[in-house]
Amino acid sequence: MIALDTVAVGFLAGGQARRMGGKDKPLLSIGGQTILDRQLAATALHKVRVINANGDLSRFESYGLPVIPDSLPDWPGPLAGILSCLDWLAQSHCECDLLLSCATDAPFISSDLAFRLLQARTAENATLAQARSSGRRHPVFGLWPVSIRQDLRTALIEDGLRKIDDFTDRFSLAIADFAGHPDPFSNVNQPDDIAAAEAYFDS
Repeated sequence: MIALDTVAVGFLAGGQARRMGGKDKPLLSIGGQTILDRQLAATALHKVRVINANGDLSRFESYGLPVIPDSLPDWPGPLAGILSCLDWLAQSHCECDLLLSCATDAPFISSDLAFRLLQARTAENATLAQARSSGRRHPVFGLWPVSIRQDLRTALIEDGLRKIDDFTDRFSLAIADFAGHPDPFSNVNQPDDIAAAEAYFDS
């Protein structure tokens, strides 16, 4: 049986958004809602959710969720955000033993994202699970067991790993395929991407 109540969601909002002029991508409005609002709606079935962000954490206060910074300095990337979320889960005494990581620059994620990742992970008896669409893997959209956090900490601090693939290659990995239009993992990296997403919601 696939039980979503064991899966918490970590929204990774810690990027520096250099290509967006320093603007917070999760707070960009597209079709009348912020990207984070859309992701919150898509993950509404999850009881435990946390935002990973850096800088002034108060900008996310209105969402009423825990907001935690990277535990490592110097912007080491999404793996550091995932580690912070896993550490938070381990200390929160909740029943969740898995983390669904979501990059907060993708306004079209599917509401069955966690279910299908968990289904793939269970079917293959894998340690990790990752999303794929149109033949392209999306490493930042994945399932991570809380039990892996010490391995991740070692990889970041002692081995200097920064790329998600370099870490996940060390473990068994299940892949869940997604399709749709627009692509559920289409992200907003540049101003032109905002216009394209707006055009979809206006159509």
